[in-house]
Amino acid sequence: MSYVRVWVHLVFATKYRYPYFNSAELRKQIFEHIKANGREKEIWIDAVNGYEDHVHILFSLGREQTISKVAQLLKGESSFWINKNQLTKKKFLWQDDYWAAGVSERNLEQLRNYIKNQEEHHQKKNLSEEVENLFKNQEQ
Repeated sequence: MSYVRVWVHLVFATKYRYPYFNSAELRKQIFEHIKANGREKEIWIDAVNGYEDHVHILFSLGREQTISKVAQLLKGESSFWINKNQLTKKKFLWQDDYWAAGVSERNLEQLRNYIKNQEEHHQKKNLSEEVENLFKNQEQ
């Protein structure tokens, strides 16, 4: 029996970084749906949260999954669901791109806290600054 434990930090943004998720209630509803959708698709999502224009997801790859396939499944279904339920005033779209990095087991708790505290974090930094810092931290 194969055993795989590869943790990935995945970040993707709304099209043109438009702030669709402008309320805490809407963010909670969408992020809970992403987690539930992951369970249905056998994607082990440990943490999900974000801010007005993006989402962070910590997940563990299954033995037959790829990062690109997981991103495609989560982005595609959530976009469809948001539009079907008319949760945003204008048509919702994700950007085509995403950012992903492997995460060490010893850094999981720190990353969980970082994801959990997105609202507080984004009082100080925008998404561009955040991604730049994430890349710098990955290089160390």
